[in-house]
Amino acid sequence: MDARTMDTRTIRRALVSVSDKTGLVEFAKALADLGVELISTGGTRKALAEAGLKVLDVAEVTGFPEMLDGRVKTLHPRIHGGILAMRDNPEHLAKLREHQIEPIDLVVCNLYPFEATLAKPASTHDDIVENIDIGGPSMVRAAAKNYRDVAIVTAPAQYPAIMEELKAKRGALGLATRENLAAEAFAHTAAYDHAIAGYFAGRAGQPPDWPERLDLSFQTKQSLRYGENPHQQAAFYSEPGVPHACVATAEILHGKELSYNNILDLDSALNLVRDFAQPAAVVIKHNNPCGAAIGATLVEAFTGAYAGDPVSAFGGILGFNRDLDEATALQITEPNRFIECIIAPGYAPKAFEIITTRPTWKKSVRLLKTGPLDTPSGRKIDYRRVDGGLLVQTADVLGDEVTSAKVVSQRPPTDAERADLALAWTVAKHVKSNAIVLAKGGMVVGVGAGQMSRIDSTHLAARKAGDRVRGSVLASDAFFPFRDNVDMAAQAGATAIVQPGGSVRDQESIDAANEHKMAMLFTGTRHFRH
Repeated sequence: MDARTMDTRTIRRALVSVSDKTGLVEFAKALADLGVELISTGGTRKALAEAGLKVLDVAEVTGFPEMLDGRVKTLHPRIHGGILAMRDNPEHLAKLREHQIEPIDLVVCNLYPFEATLAKPASTHDDIVENIDIGGPSMVRAAAKNYRDVAIVTAPAQYPAIMEELKAKRGALGLATRENLAAEAFAHTAAYDHAIAGYFAGRAGQPPDWPERLDLSFQTKQSLRYGENPHQQAAFYSEPGVPHACVATAEILHGKELSYNNILDLDSALNLVRDFAQPAAVVIKHNNPCGAAIGATLVEAFTGAYAGDPVSAFGGILGFNRDLDEATALQITEPNRFIECIIAPGYAPKAFEIITTRPTWKKSVRLLKTGPLDTPSGRKIDYRRVDGGLLVQTADVLGDEVTSAKVVSQRPPTDAERADLALAWTVAKHVKSNAIVLAKGGMVVGVGAGQMSRIDSTHLAARKAGDRVRGSVLASDAFFPFRDNVDMAAQAGATAIVQPGGSVRDQESIDAANEHKMAMLFTGTRHFRH
């Protein structure tokens, strides 16, 4: 047995001051039933008193009233002395007696809702600043520092286990529990300070001045069955205070537990369909789109996306940028189709019923609801872990690049070609480099992804497209180093190309396009995805 479980401290006096009052009254009643004296502040004291609990106001302990609109109430020696005094230190105990300070054995404190305030669109800068807690973190850190004698509780989720142990140990908590609570408390205040620092850093303007030190804070969302492979352990952490719809904020409506690979693919699916204004659907397989399409309706978009590569689509991930409707649900659940997960802003009741009641679907498919896919506001930062370090960059944001692209060929693209070029270019941004995407009639017909040479990607995309390559258009995420890509595309039957340009051999590619009577656009922007 861990010796720390035997080192207990009886809880006789508790200071309770919380913003999140979930489960507060029940927890406080349990403490009172064990004979614990309660001290509290402001709204917390009012809630406890209204519940019929005997509670001592902090001002009665300090002999000093709250002031500065509540900014100063617990910042006082009679509070912090009671928390920080070491019970095995005679000098500390003598000072407590000299100044008539009673020890505080338990601090229950969660902080002003800074991140929740930050996430509200209507919050002003003054609102946000006023929700920076000062006294709360001071009490939390003081109690956590003195964990050998004081317990610190920072979240309602901790209440049940604390109550259970207090009842089992007749009002006492073991050292192991106090130390674990201290660890959680320090993590809590570190995350809180990180959110505040991030907010003020974000006010510095664009582009970012990369800080000398980068401290990241994420919250546990869920443990995962395993990582990319069964022998790897894994968990999913979410970034606090994310205001926009994303995988981390999505609601799981139905299905089995998500896997590590599911989450990666769902993220890719959502980020792709978000880039389209029209109804759009995408099929993701192994973190690459194997099909994508736009349409006048969602069912039209899905039909085109699934038809892009039906073989690869089996067991894939579906993403939509509109609420899933009944017609689309019926198409998804046709015989001989199997989908791992679906992510969409929402689900029509009939669509949800269809997908969750079909015999071969109801036990397997996972459904995630994101809410409206608003464009993320502010600067988005991407992180990539490498052994011993971290790469940080601003996100690769898609602009209106095809519309403003330079026509470098003798023949400009037709309106239909330009529409398909815009589709192919958008999808290429989300394909692993070297990326080649073929599109025709509002749908992707062939993808070449992740090859070491661009000509191999062009060959793969054309092979995937088959006969559909004739009359299609091609997008390349980076420039063509040689004209052979243009020659191969033309030989296969493609009629127009969009690429960034910028190669020393650009003119050779332009000449090849003119020889084949192809249209070619240069965007001036590269979209590598490594």
